[in-house]
Amino acid sequence: MARSRSSSSSSSSFSSTWRYCNPAYYLKRPKRLALLLIVFVSATLVVWDRQTLVSEHEVEVSKLSKEVSRLQNMLEELKDINGNAIGKIEVNTHSRNKVVDDPIDIQRREKVKEAMIHAWSSYEKYAWGQDELQPQTKNGVNSFGGLGATMIDALDTLYIMGLHEQFQKAREWVANTLDFNKDYDASVFETTIRVVGGLLSAYDLSNDKLFLEKARDIADRLLPAWNTPTGIPYNIINLAHGNAHNPSWTGGESILADSGTEQLEFIALSQRTGELKYQQKVERTIAEISKTFPDDGLLPIYINPERGTGSYSVITFGAMGDSFYEYLLKVWIQGNKTAAVKHYREMWETSMKGLLTLVKRTTPSSFAYICEKNGHSLADKMDELACFAPGMLALGSFGYGPGDSEKFLSLAEELAWTCYNFYQSTPTKLAGENYFFHAGEDMTVGTSWNILRPETIESLFYLWRLTGNKTYQEWGWNIFQAFEKNSRTESGYVGLKDVNTGVKDNMMQSFFLAETLKYLYLLFSPPTVISLDEWVFNTEAHPLRIVSRNDGPNFKKSDEEPKSKIKIRNRKAGGRLGGGD
Repeated sequence: MARSRSSSSSSSSFSSTWRYCNPAYYLKRPKRLALLLIVFVSATLVVWDRQTLVSEHEVEVSKLSKEVSRLQNMLEELKDINGNAIGKIEVNTHSRNKVVDDPIDIQRREKVKEAMIHAWSSYEKYAWGQDELQPQTKNGVNSFGGLGATMIDALDTLYIMGLHEQFQKAREWVANTLDFNKDYDASVFETTIRVVGGLLSAYDLSNDKLFLEKARDIADRLLPAWNTPTGIPYNIINLAHGNAHNPSWTGGESILADSGTEQLEFIALSQRTGELKYQQKVERTIAEISKTFPDDGLLPIYINPERGTGSYSVITFGAMGDSFYEYLLKVWIQGNKTAAVKHYREMWETSMKGLLTLVKRTTPSSFAYICEKNGHSLADKMDELACFAPGMLALGSFGYGPGDSEKFLSLAEELAWTCYNFYQSTPTKLAGENYFFHAGEDMTVGTSWNILRPETIESLFYLWRLTGNKTYQEWGWNIFQAFEKNSRTESGYVGLKDVNTGVKDNMMQSFFLAETLKYLYLLFSPPTVISLDEWVFNTEAHPLRIVSRNDGPNFKKSDEEPKSKIKIRNRKAGGRLGGGD
């Protein structure tokens, strides 16, 4: 019985439940119909909102994934640059503004790197082991006695750009083929800044002792040039026999820039080897010059190596004068600005007071420029070589106190604007070798060739690093594009015989790879790549590590004194055609 009653009750309950699914039920009960509609709409809205949130979340996740991928790519590139080239990343305390490595900088840097690959590949194909490439005739020429000038000049550029396969091949040539025992009268200056500087820089970057031993070998062959009564070196020496003399066209005099632009390299060599003789030779030169250093710090371009006195000749921050002043500042920086190198800074500041007396401005545009001085008269002429000065002034301005610091940085910016306009004022947008200034005419090209010089780009690099102003990057990019348009050939890069007509010459100067392309590459690299807190550039753009000097002035040291203790931090001259910069 119970079973029968239970079955009947269950059937009745089932029928009662299913009646809610019958539309007729709701048509007879309007309130319940309205409630059902409200529940249905609410449920639909909840589901729709949920789907929308999921969709938006997927879009955001997709965007974040792309951003993570982009940052990973940037990180890999930075690892390649910083990890391989200089190890760890440090904060550049020189930079006033934090500079982000944005996609445009990366793209431009890759374009410069491609230009380096093109230049190097052309050299490798047509002039391997020779000093320089002649792209038009596709052959090499030994303009520096067969010392492999382009090979050695380009070593650090290859390393910094991460071109390690090319670097290793060049390293093998240095190890197996490079021979300095040549019956060749070499320029002490050119050999020092290109070969000694290039080898030391490759050593500092790679820690490969081969480069240090080669640097010591060539430096030992140059040392007899300093065996003069005053210690002011002769500028020419035979590498095999050690016979030194000065070029005939100087009347037997030594050239200021050529005599005062070996300090960085030879001091660095003493620091790396522990042999003080290199440092002593080059510092004796500065000691002799300091004895008769004028109140305005401006020296003529010819100095007598027998008497140590200046000869009556032009005073200039261009050819044959330029890098003497540059090295006074940079030896102070190289020594980490300690008391041991304070006298270099003091001499440099004296010379900068003199430089101010040479600055004039054009009409009508008020371009600042540095005159040359002959006797008591000023010549309204400025070499493109003198366009290193804005970078030098910017770099040195941070050693002054308030007031002077701003004054010299402002002058650096004015002079950089002038140098940039050396380029912008010609049909090819490439600068001539020198410029003249006339009232009401601003500037006119004097010597109209362009041999791929780096000085203006060098100054733009320093100003960008020190101010964070991206305008200097834009100016540098414009100059690079002008080189690409006018100087690139199928077999390398050439200079121009005339910047007005664009007629090409037949020489790819070694400093185009050592300096011009390197400074362009660094102009579009983060400030941590070859940080100015850790490195100082020689006048051929070879970076050398900054080393704290606490050995005291070496002017009074004798050859018998013990080796100085070195504490390593943890963290152009010439001016003749084809000469160094």
